[in-house]
Amino acid sequence: MDVSAGNVSADTTVADVGEFGLLALIRERLGSTSNLIIGPGDDAAEIAAPEGSLLVSTDLLLEGKHFRRDWSSAEDIGRKAAASNLSDINAMGGKATAITVGLGVPGDLAVAWVLQFADGLAAECAVVGAEVAGGDLTAADSIVIGVTAVGSATRPVRRDTAAAGDIVAVAGELGLAGAGFAALSRGFRSPRAAVDACRVPKPPYAAGPEASLAGATAMVDLSDGLLADLGHVARGSGVVLDLDTASFTVLEPVATVAEALGVDPLRFILTGGESYGLAATFSARSELPDGWTKVGVARHPELGEEPAVLVDGAPYEGPAGHQHFR
Repeated sequence: MDVSAGNVSADTTVADVGEFGLLALIRERLGSTSNLIIGPGDDAAEIAAPEGSLLVSTDLLLEGKHFRRDWSSAEDIGRKAAASNLSDINAMGGKATAITVGLGVPGDLAVAWVLQFADGLAAECAVVGAEVAGGDLTAADSIVIGVTAVGSATRPVRRDTAAAGDIVAVAGELGLAGAGFAALSRGFRSPRAAVDACRVPKPPYAAGPEASLAGATAMVDLSDGLLADLGHVARGSGVVLDLDTASFTVLEPVATVAEALGVDPLRFILTGGESYGLAATFSARSELPDGWTKVGVARHPELGEEPAVLVDGAPYEGPAGHQHFR
């Protein structure tokens, strides 16, 4: 539907417009200043500072939606909460230096749980040399976690700057977390590698800055699924991204879960969320950094064709990944 402000009636709901339609409506009302170098709509904002600039990103995690206490320990949840934001800075080609945390918890929650959660935050931040700089505590009916990460990059890489002729590449263990979620959802606790990847993601933290230095033209982190997240790059850049499924490596735990559930393992690679890997575009003349694999190409849309992500030359049949409010 048309989500411009003039077309929103009093009975239009959030579900009617969807996550990105709602964000577009909010952006219409916010305006901008010269202090905002990269604004809403990317993995992180870039904000001018007296010496250079800062990258800033915020995420929410809700109990029952983003984590479950019967699936994950408090430390696991702390690590995941930190990783989801540190990954956003990584996706801009940057390195995080600090996070702040807002935490809402029920009054009957054990203090030990909160302390173990804090241990997880600190442990994940230590992986990239970041600090937990502070935050806020409040009472809530269930656990609510809000994390803001701050960092910087020598050359921030946006989502909306891919060009026709670029190659598409990925870094990280695609499909593993999605397979783990599918296993946990059906009461399984194995394969261990897949289940652990769902509980505690392992973003390829070195890959973002390395891609920036190698001249990446656009980049995004993979939180909602490869097709869904590359869709932001395609639409923002006005290009078609065509993925070659023969280029993907199916990890053994992903194949094991797929076989057990009777599904194509590529489904987890293409649409599985919360891997926090990276996808980027590079000039065809670029030499990919270690850990990056070419999986497709970018081209101009043909006459009458919209910017999109294709799989082996055709639209993907089925949901492209996670969508909020659906």
